[in-house]
Amino acid sequence: MTQPSFLKDAPKRLLSVDAFRALNMLCMVFINDLSGVKGIPEWMDHAKRMDDGMGFADTIFPGFLFIVGLSIPLAINRKMDKGESFGTISFSILSRAFALLVMGFFHVNLESYSSVAILSKGLWEILITIGFFLIWIDYPETLHTVKKYALIGAGWLILLLMAFLYVGGNPAHPVGMRPEWWGILGIIGWSYLVSAFVYFLVKGNFTAVIIAFIVFFGFNILNHTLHLHLHIMGISDGASISLVMAGMVVSLWYARMATRGYNTKLWLMLFVVGCAAIAAGLLIRPYTEGISKIRSTPSWILICSGISILVFEIMIYLVDFKGKKNWFSIIWPAGTATLTCYLIPYLQVGFYKLVDFHYPAFFNYGWGGFFRSWAVAFIVVIIGGFLAKRHLKLKI
Repeated sequence: MTQPSFLKDAPKRLLSVDAFRALNMLCMVFINDLSGVKGIPEWMDHAKRMDDGMGFADTIFPGFLFIVGLSIPLAINRKMDKGESFGTISFSILSRAFALLVMGFFHVNLESYSSVAILSKGLWEILITIGFFLIWIDYPETLHTVKKYALIGAGWLILLLMAFLYVGGNPAHPVGMRPEWWGILGIIGWSYLVSAFVYFLVKGNFTAVIIAFIVFFGFNILNHTLHLHLHIMGISDGASISLVMAGMVVSLWYARMATRGYNTKLWLMLFVVGCAAIAAGLLIRPYTEGISKIRSTPSWILICSGISILVFEIMIYLVDFKGKKNWFSIIWPAGTATLTCYLIPYLQVGFYKLVDFHYPAFFNYGWGGFFRSWAVAFIVVIIGGFLAKRHLKLKI
């Protein structure tokens, strides 16, 4: 399959994207752990559903979606360069999205797990996470095929058993597993599925990708200006895909500029576009239902895209241009074993529930909780790196 000529000379992997992903995942683990801490500054937490505003926590997930967009062109270009067929690349996209949707589906149902279920919530949480690892771990090529598929089969059996034993809702009205929403991983899965196929089908055409971004973001704007509240399967209101598409546009533009060397125009353009996106988000704020992550408003999309562009520019300067990858060495596993690091806290929290462990009061409030959550985030990333070195990294 052919692709634009500038992509053939563009970098095949960007360390700046890995560094950005590592920083984002570290912050995601931190924010998730911080959710149980009382007495933290309001600006650090998620804004409430009907608030017109956003906190630091509201920038992390959109940043990750933006990074997904940065990564898609690099990953698909490598596959096209290897001469992989349409069917092979399509299967790769579908299988990755499917894995994220399955994990997201289980995580969503974890939220409403009932106390009347046969298994405790902590044990169920641990077992589904073990199932995820058995199915989607990046098994070494030296592992015998029979053993590999036996382990994968065991993972699926665990998930099927957990689905069968699941009881949700409340004791008066128990329910089985159902997709109330798709969860963080599910949203990433749908956004990746749609965006990756858009990129693949237009063969990386820069103009076509920009048009796709305009279409999805336009749909989101119409939803909020006309108060339509339309949600299409796989697309929802277009917000998550818009963030992925924004990253994809920046990735393609950077690939084009990187072939010409690091110059003033590159730094200036990234800075101007990032600031312009933030300014545009603030300008349309009164007309598009304000700023809200939970309601996924256009202002929130633009502001978070602008912030992501500026952070990415800093990563480009530090890592790609100045070669300071070693500055991020302690958190690097979060950028290369990202899903592994995301899932480790489910084992941690499940174990805490199983043994009824609670942090001392000091670590559940204010600065004590703040430093606890950062410590947990760094420990999780270090464990993720330890597991990756022993071929226990998920390949999704």
